[in-house]
Amino acid sequence: MAGHSKFKNIMHRKGAQDKKRSGMFSKLSREITVAAKMGLPDPDMNPRLRAAVNAAKAQSMPKDNIQRSIDKASRGDAENYEEIRYEGFGPGGVSLIIEALTDNRNRTATNVRTAVAKNGGNLGASGSVSHGFDRMGLIAYPAGAGDADKVFEAALEAGAEDVSSSEDGHEIWTAQGDLHEVAKALEPVLGAAESAKLAWRPQTMVNVDEADAATLLKLLDVLDDDDDVQTVWGNYEIADDVMERLG
Repeated sequence: MAGHSKFKNIMHRKGAQDKKRSGMFSKLSREITVAAKMGLPDPDMNPRLRAAVNAAKAQSMPKDNIQRSIDKASRGDAENYEEIRYEGFGPGGVSLIIEALTDNRNRTATNVRTAVAKNGGNLGASGSVSHGFDRMGLIAYPAGAGDADKVFEAALEAGAEDVSSSEDGHEIWTAQGDLHEVAKALEPVLGAAESAKLAWRPQTMVNVDEADAATLLKLLDVLDDDDDVQTVWGNYEIADDVMERLG
């Protein structure tokens, strides 16, 4: 459990709260539909669906929207979404893993490749950067879930592997196969999580200077605006004073 991770993905990055709600709801709806199609349409019996529903509730997505997304999975006219992962490098040599859910592989590949190329990066082959990450479970809680000691004790009791707490919230890391069991054990103590998903945790971090950070943040924003892109993981670290100057 030792160690403090400063890793932040695009969902926790400063300014993420300014994302367009419609775009955010679209991504959440897509994940709910995919989760419901892959298993039972009952959150209590489908861990991935439960995590998706909890994530939607944490973002104040209306209950009607959530139920429509679940119902859509059982209809014959629902889109068939495919999970795709892209790997590559961004400005400053940072490694990026881009996860998408798409009903049009060609469209998504073109959009992602263009976004990366226009903002100081390039895509690589599958496996080109993922070897520098560990595949783990990540459970996110807001700062209001409790202080660092309370969250640490709860995570330790639940079987988590590491905890990182800051003023932005708490990140609880688990072994890949333990994600849903740990999330279930935490809920009675800390409440419903903001998110619980499989994640890519970097083994080493890259400090990004101000010039590269500006381009990198622009790239992340462009990717975040793409409905097909669900999450972007990276091994970048941007100093607080640099973030403040970039505004």
